[in-house]
Amino acid sequence: MTMLDAAIFQGLTWNLVDDARQLVSYPFMVNALEAGTIAAVMAGTTGWFMVLRRQTFAGHPMSMIAFPGAAAASLAGLPIALGYFGFCGLGALALAGIAGSRQSLSGESAAIGSLQALALGLGFLFVSLYHGVLNGLGSLLFGTFLGITHEQVIVLLAVASVAVALMALMARPLLFASIDSDVARAAGVPVGLLGTGFLLTLGLAVAATSQITGALLVFALLVMPAATAHQLTARPFLGIALSVAIALAVTWIGLALAYFSIYPVGFYVTSVAFALYVLVRIARTPALTTAPA
Repeated sequence: MTMLDAAIFQGLTWNLVDDARQLVSYPFMVNALEAGTIAAVMAGTTGWFMVLRRQTFAGHPMSMIAFPGAAAASLAGLPIALGYFGFCGLGALALAGIAGSRQSLSGESAAIGSLQALALGLGFLFVSLYHGVLNGLGSLLFGTFLGITHEQVIVLLAVASVAVALMALMARPLLFASIDSDVARAAGVPVGLLGTGFLLTLGLAVAATSQITGALLVFALLVMPAATAHQLTARPFLGIALSVAIALAVTWIGLALAYFSIYPVGFYVTSVAFALYVLVRIARTPALTTAPA
């Protein structure tokens, strides 16, 4: 390593086996890896449907809503996880109402953007009202693996079990409604109810993932693994499996790099996920994959 690398990465060697052993030798890193694994499974599953349904713009304000939720919980002296889940649940209902209002696409985009701006403004208001949370502002926005307890991992596992079970129950009708909502509605599929249920499940995934990647970067873990999987295959269940596998890989790599470096985990998760997406897009570019005549 160069002197700059040594300043950024502390303790990282070329012996990956010893580095991996070092990672799992500390209880806080074991908790972080367990929580990250749970969050990645949720993000990979729900993210695949979010990309399929073209609701990525709806998913972004959900991550913004997680920030004021955490800040409000800190201000009220409540567990931060309660703020994440409570606000994301309310945000999901608000987004479902916006999507179900049957207004024009431009009007819907404006309403979602306004909700996102309000959430971000409320977050900074709550932070300014309770100055004690300012020390943790970076972790709320960009994530941290420090301080994740075994109890939090248990809560995340319970939430993930509910979310994955809901996605399994909704998978086939939701896939039908996502591909052609008009035909699905004519066939008796409850399209509106499915949409609301999916947004609530997405809210659970955002709330859980925000505690690892931070509120601003949760969007990356939801979108990029799923978008990469969509590039690799159009088969639904294989695509979901690939999305989960990619989310797991980028989360584990991001946590490992964050442990050995001075930068937050959200930066590494985002960078690794984006690099993988770019590589897949380049590999699938016709000009590169088609041999010259």
